[in-house]
Amino acid sequence: MEKGKIMITMPDGTVDEVEEVISFQFKDTNKQYVVYTRNEVDEAGNVTIYVTEMVKDEKGTRFVGISSEDEWNKIKDALRALANQN
Repeated sequence: MEKGKIMITMPDGTVDEVEEVISFQFKDTNKQYVVYTRNEVDEAGNVTIYVTEMVKDEKGTRFVGISSEDEWNKIKDALRALANQN
């Protein structure tokens, strides 16, 4: 697997290779997130990105999605702050 590439097992059992954009962790919750893309481009020419929570446990590393609107808003704020740094 190339650096920056992630293999995701979909619910139907198929495996999808995606490109990691960035990963980060919130100190207050210790939740880890990954931003990734399949390099899909929309009508406006923007690359679609996806964000999910990563959980590491005895089963390995799993993506579990975002559980609430508050969590999603916090993630969007963090991504805006990261984008403004660059």
